[in-house]
Amino acid sequence: MDQNGLQPDINDLMKRRIEELNELRSNNFEPFAYSYDVSNYSQEIKNDFEKYESKDVSIAGRIMAIRRMGKASFAHIQDQQGRIQIYLRKDEIGESYTAFKLLDIGDIIGVSGFVFKTRTGETSVHVKSMTLLTKSLRPIPIAKEVIDEEGNKVVYDQFTDKELRYRQRYVDLIVNPEVKDVFIKRSRIVSEMRAYLDNAGYLEVETPILQPLYGGAAARPFVTHHNTLDLNYYLRIADELYLKRLIVGGFDGVYEISKDFRNEGMDRTHNPEFTMMELYVAYKDYIWMMELVENMVNHLCKKVFNKTEFEIEGHAVKFEGSWARVSMVEEIRKITGIDVLTASRSEIYKAAESHGADVKGDESKGKLIDELFEVTVQPNLIQPTFVIDYPLEISPLAKKHREKEGMVERFEGFVVGRELCNAFSELNDPVDQKERFQGQSVMREEGDEEAHQIDNDFVRSLEYGMPPTAGLGIGIDRLVMLLTNQSSIRDVILFPQMKPEK
Repeated sequence: MDQNGLQPDINDLMKRRIEELNELRSNNFEPFAYSYDVSNYSQEIKNDFEKYESKDVSIAGRIMAIRRMGKASFAHIQDQQGRIQIYLRKDEIGESYTAFKLLDIGDIIGVSGFVFKTRTGETSVHVKSMTLLTKSLRPIPIAKEVIDEEGNKVVYDQFTDKELRYRQRYVDLIVNPEVKDVFIKRSRIVSEMRAYLDNAGYLEVETPILQPLYGGAAARPFVTHHNTLDLNYYLRIADELYLKRLIVGGFDGVYEISKDFRNEGMDRTHNPEFTMMELYVAYKDYIWMMELVENMVNHLCKKVFNKTEFEIEGHAVKFEGSWARVSMVEEIRKITGIDVLTASRSEIYKAAESHGADVKGDESKGKLIDELFEVTVQPNLIQPTFVIDYPLEISPLAKKHREKEGMVERFEGFVVGRELCNAFSELNDPVDQKERFQGQSVMREEGDEEAHQIDNDFVRSLEYGMPPTAGLGIGIDRLVMLLTNQSSIRDVILFPQMKPEK
């Protein structure tokens, strides 16, 4: 605040910082250093004070608070692990104290000194030398805590605007430390998933992102152009068809953790660019794959979080043990009274419309069943649940059910009403696959933009023979959302897609 009690304009604050930068340079202090030797981090020092007491340490971080007291000062600096207090005296660091007086919250410094505890018991570093590493020209928003008359803590000037936090994730990570923890957990989840699959003997591979034909899911693609070939290419919407070609080629188990791209809307569970893990294992079916999902998710929970029960959107969710298995058809019948296998398309449409589904009237029977399921059954699937057996019409890459006419061997995993994974007993009959592609082609001609294209090369690969195979896709973003209890996919993607900044 200035002397009139007004908040300074951001340009005034930046102007003052530039003046400080120039003054630092005039005093022969380099405001943008080249390197600094870091030997320790804040949390390790605080967690093991007995080990570090009176020992010399060297740390670096961003100044997050300053308390100047003439010839001595306290400050808090923040590194990748957290915050720690430092204590500086003019008579001990000499000319560097002149530089310190020109520093602001947000500046990055390196300090070396010995570890001690203040009279209030706070673990701190008594600074013997200080180096300015980076002068911050733009002030960061710092939360200020005030206790009101009723004793409640009120926070002012916090960086809380969701859109701004997503757009300026670098600031979000600085001022909201809990955000960083989510992404550390995300990284560990992916690492442990990779280790689990590697230890099971499956091979991690890479398949094309740019594809002449897109497939493996019902979605609209992003289109780009290859100048040399003068052809349009598509960013992949799934990895499935290339990974199954590798099963044809003789690999018994392959997986890929990759970015996929779907030209669709953005909401709390959808981002046009997202991360998937797809796994294909020869000689297995979808029943076997359910057990793998149970075991792998249980493993991730224990390794990353050291627990298998989580609080998710107010629900106590247990991942350990066998997940419930329910029939899509039976669950719809329980709620609506309709047997979707024998009901007419018109009856299913009326049921979907009456239950609030967003239907237009031109959907196929299979699509209407899926829409009816989403509004009636899915919201009630709180505990981990496998919904099994889907209409053939909306599953063009899955094997026909061995017992149920008009259905395929497919399951989707749901937790707290959200889809987590999708799996099939994979279709390996080339004649059946070609007929399904042709059926999808008719649907495209009738206006379904998400219907599958005909991929003749994939059919040709099946003609050489693909063994019985189980396939699985897990949305990494949605898995992280669940295990870290985040309500929006943007909270688990470092740089989510945003509308252009005005």
